[in-house]
Amino acid sequence: MHLTIIGCGDAFGSGGRSNTCFMLKTAKATLLVDCGASALPALKARAIDLNSIDAIILSHLHGDHFGGLPFFLLDAQFLARREKPLLIAGPPGTRERLDAAMEVFFPKSIGSKWRFEWRVQEIDVGVPSDVLGHSIVTAEVIHQSGAPSTALRLSDGDKTFAYSGDTEWTDALMPIARGADLFICECYAYAGSKMTGHLTWETLQPRLGDLAAKQTMLTHMNPTMLAKTDEARALGVLVAEDGLRMSF
Repeated sequence: MHLTIIGCGDAFGSGGRSNTCFMLKTAKATLLVDCGASALPALKARAIDLNSIDAIILSHLHGDHFGGLPFFLLDAQFLARREKPLLIAGPPGTRERLDAAMEVFFPKSIGSKWRFEWRVQEIDVGVPSDVLGHSIVTAEVIHQSGAPSTALRLSDGDKTFAYSGDTEWTDALMPIARGADLFICECYAYAGSKMTGHLTWETLQPRLGDLAAKQTMLTHMNPTMLAKTDEARALGVLVAEDGLRMSF
């Protein structure tokens, strides 16, 4: 697999980073994992061919993780002139929330006569599913988003990518991360025992061995964690950066 980080920021753009959006190229497809509100300009800034993207997989339904979809879809309709189908896969509730977002931002857009086929596949939590020939399984995590917030594990039959989504510590992360070639894990803050819905380095660092991923990368960091990334690097943990590219 080849990863390009389109955006790895928190909801507030800390450090000037774009909202979450990871691009995975496999032997089977080109996928986006999450499509935050700033994803479209970030993709264009990296000269990504938007029509090469086959599917968009969502971890949860917060704006910094799925809010770029209305703009992506309408760009595909009017500028990119997309013709090939697009699959959007996400947790239960994805279609309803996406329709609502489309109508809030661009009233009556959901009823457009689309020049390309797009569909939503809702992934039941904990049930192995197929997304364009990739096996995927999700686990519900602890993060309030009005629908199930999930971590996900995706394999193309050769390599395995895993992602925490947004969450505080939960043992549900361990089977998602275990043995993954790359596990991208949110680490919103450096410390804070009362952090709700997010991980801190203070909590995550002692549990790295429990995760048992081949490589772990931190993402979704606020200023307190961005100031301490050297501590993670010293332990062999990777740190996400917008524009970073790597194969695994």
